[in-house]
Amino acid sequence: MRSLAVLGDSVAAGMGDPVAGGGWRGFAPLLAEAVEPARFTNLASSGARVADVRRAQLPAALRARPDAAVLMIGMNDTMRSDFDAALLRQQLDHVVCSLVGAGAAVVTIRYHDHARVFPVPGPLRRLLTRRIEALNRVLTSVAESHGTAIVDLDRLPGAYHPDAWSVDRLHPSELGHRMLAAAFAEGLAGQGLAVPSQVALTCSGGVPVSRLDHVRWLLIKGVPWLAGRAGDLTRYSLISLLRALFRRRRHPSIAPAHVCPASDSPQVWPAG
Repeated sequence: MRSLAVLGDSVAAGMGDPVAGGGWRGFAPLLAEAVEPARFTNLASSGARVADVRRAQLPAALRARPDAAVLMIGMNDTMRSDFDAALLRQQLDHVVCSLVGAGAAVVTIRYHDHARVFPVPGPLRRLLTRRIEALNRVLTSVAESHGTAIVDLDRLPGAYHPDAWSVDRLHPSELGHRMLAAAFAEGLAGQGLAVPSQVALTCSGGVPVSRLDHVRWLLIKGVPWLAGRAGDLTRYSLISLLRALFRRRRHPSIAPAHVCPASDSPQVWPAG
């Protein structure tokens, strides 16, 4: 493999897998060690959304002329009030189409049930679950359209084990990142690319996390983060409810639209 590019958000940037001396490692360097590319570019950034990947990360990735690309993005979009599945479909299709068109073998992601890892209040959980299900349909559809591999986190062995998650329960731990790297390597191998080395699942080189670290994160960052996301999504839910009530008042004689039964989910390929 001549060139590997990684695009995405904070998980792709390595958060959750701290190293001695500061900074993050994550699955991307571990994957690069396994596939041994001549060039490795990690373009991921914390907080990135799909629009950020299309606008900033994709052009840089194309300049690197990758033989392989890993795309891990979308979760941040589900946590914002302007979530738009149709728009995400267009943006993601453009990103994947551009990478495949440039000759890259692409591996994308399909997300897990995040509420099983990070407990949230019932109404917020139901909203996030619907969002993630919609995002997964988009990710699966795009992968199917372009013949790319897709790693399904919900089916990844050990994905819901506490040891796979960092102190914040939002990012993988060192073990979780190693599991991701191994799954992405399998996905690339399934598309015919050489993977000279295996990704070891034995943790080494990371910084141990204590119980005190968990408590400190919960008080300093966890509660404020949850309050911020809940406020954003609660405002969205309230606005949606008011709009629905307003439409009913303006058109009281209009019968509710018929709801068709959901179609079968599109096929999802495991990594490789």
